[in-house]
Amino acid sequence: MQALIDVILPVFLVIGYGYIARLRGWVSDELVDHVMKFAQNFAVPLLLFAGIARMDLGANFHPPILISFYAGAFSGGLMGFLGARYLFKRELTDSVAIGFIGLFSNSLLLGIPITERAYGEAALAGNFAIISIHSPMLYGIGIAAMEIARSRGLGLSGFGLLRQIARSVLRNPLVLGIAAGWTVNISGLALPTPVWDAVTLMNRAAIPAALFGLGGVLLRYKPEGDMRIIAWAVFASLILHPMIAYGLGHFGFGLDIASLRSATITAAMAPGVNAYLFANMYGVAKRVAASSVLIGTGLSVLTIWCWLAILP
Repeated sequence: MQALIDVILPVFLVIGYGYIARLRGWVSDELVDHVMKFAQNFAVPLLLFAGIARMDLGANFHPPILISFYAGAFSGGLMGFLGARYLFKRELTDSVAIGFIGLFSNSLLLGIPITERAYGEAALAGNFAIISIHSPMLYGIGIAAMEIARSRGLGLSGFGLLRQIARSVLRNPLVLGIAAGWTVNISGLALPTPVWDAVTLMNRAAIPAALFGLGGVLLRYKPEGDMRIIAWAVFASLILHPMIAYGLGHFGFGLDIASLRSATITAAMAPGVNAYLFANMYGVAKRVAASSVLIGTGLSVLTIWCWLAILP
């Protein structure tokens, strides 16, 4: 119960504050969109930049933690896709979007604040290692799968497909922030102190703004129909993903407790808003994606609580 009160509740109170502010009309949809754009396009990319630029690659970029997390992510995505396609008989493009729900957890907006509140700022090194390849790799896979599904019979060349994937991924501000962090880390470039001070100021705004904006955005995602397939996608994200990450990390690789916490807690996060943005970008399975994000975020209060009890 203490973990619920001290760790989880403050994060979800900020989300709830944004939700209520929009529900009561204290802020407009336009303002919520601007807050999210500030967070996702400016503040959060700088947070990723700072975390990756300062990451000790030798100590934290550890293959077993990445394998544990991403084996769970790919399993969740595959479960979502196969269930949508063969159990619920959805169109191929719908199935890809529903698979993306199980694939893309909210590792950033929920994973970082939950981990930091539970275990301290020093525990975030493993999170940043996971996030450093999260958006580029998973967006690349999702876009590739969707473009292949859409191009059946359209004669899209392999080069054209690769160009479309690269253009979509490299325009993402989060990917640009990650790439800049890698550049500074690997090159050893020393940035002036005023630059780091400015980055730190932006970092302090990133998570509160993103959580408040997330609350406002979630108001739009009203659950409507398709409850069986939504439950399927949410199960893939909230249950299957962290179970595989924990099982592989603990029993397969024998990860130290800090790495096991980062892999498991990050995997236990609800489907990210990016799952809806991905579906909306292609105009498929939008209702399933939106409702999965909303319901998964609510249920994750309980599932995260369980994992914090397992990993005290």
